[in-house]
Amino acid sequence: MNQYSMVAFIVLVVMVTSLIRASLGLKRRGRLDAVRDDGAMQRMEAEMKQLKDRLAVLERITVEKENSLEREIEKLRDR
Repeated sequence: MNQYSMVAFIVLVVMVTSLIRASLGLKRRGRLDAVRDDGAMQRMEAEMKQLKDRLAVLERITVEKENSLEREIEKLRDR
């Protein structure tokens, strides 16, 4: 094995090693992103539930105001 073959072999080994490390690193990052996404998803679901509850309260208030406004109008008509 001459010098040039040895250099080519070392370059090849380094390239293959870096490719393997990169693929393993991406897999690890992918798993961490999935965990982060799961936490983000849980926060979003909790926030959505909270917003739905708030919307229900606003709808109830609006309906109550409409009903009370309707009653007031009927009282004025009865006079």
